[in-house]
Amino acid sequence: MLLASGYLLVRAQDTPESRAKADPPPSAIVAEPVQSTAGIDDPAFVDLFNGVDLSGWIDVNTSPETWSVRDGMLVCSGQPIGVMRSERMYENFVLIVEWRHMEPGGNSGVFLWCDAVANGGNRLPMGMEVQMLELDWPELHKSADGTLPPVAYVHGELFGAGGMTATPENPRGSRSKSIENRCLPRGEWNRYVVVAVDGNVKLSVNGKFVNGIRDASYRKGYLCLESEGAEIHFRKIRLMELPGGMADESNTVPEVK
Repeated sequence: MLLASGYLLVRAQDTPESRAKADPPPSAIVAEPVQSTAGIDDPAFVDLFNGVDLSGWIDVNTSPETWSVRDGMLVCSGQPIGVMRSERMYENFVLIVEWRHMEPGGNSGVFLWCDAVANGGNRLPMGMEVQMLELDWPELHKSADGTLPPVAYVHGELFGAGGMTATPENPRGSRSKSIENRCLPRGEWNRYVVVAVDGNVKLSVNGKFVNGIRDASYRKGYLCLESEGAEIHFRKIRLMELPGGMADESNTVPEVK
């Protein structure tokens, strides 16, 4: 059936008889079985840090003195440089992390979809890093001519580290910078909400989504917390695991034995 120049035109084959032949009777349609949702729990948050000890976390290449629990907080001394990892891998999830730096220019982060293996001389693994920098970091890392690094660098950059590749939404080279400066200085608590699904990451900093990166080369792996030279505190690490998606053998990190 065509509409042209204000006239309704009916093609010869577009008749009630032809439509009846084209459309099978209801009895001929085979319905796909619908799987029952009975017994499937709704996604819910679980605490990855219990406020008491380091249960659920495994040291990769730091030391027994690097990580401790004090007054219900997870305390990282920053020495030596390295990471500790989650007991198991995660694919799709929402992660909430509350953190605060205690020293000027402090450096840390959390790695997603991480292989949890120290890579060469830099001691840090392959994964998607969600950067956590103290606000004085640019001032303490000027270039030789006195130029400051981009301020957005310290407000939740996202980037593939150690060989992971991804496409930044707000490019600064291969990294994605936040579109708004929302992190608070040392001694004050920051709240990250990280949504990680099928190789795509969205980051909320203190109540607003300000950064994203997509098409990560790995989509299932460990979570790692980073020790990188300065004391940092964590008081909440919560995760809501979401249904699985596009991860397969080609984009899942090897299991750590």
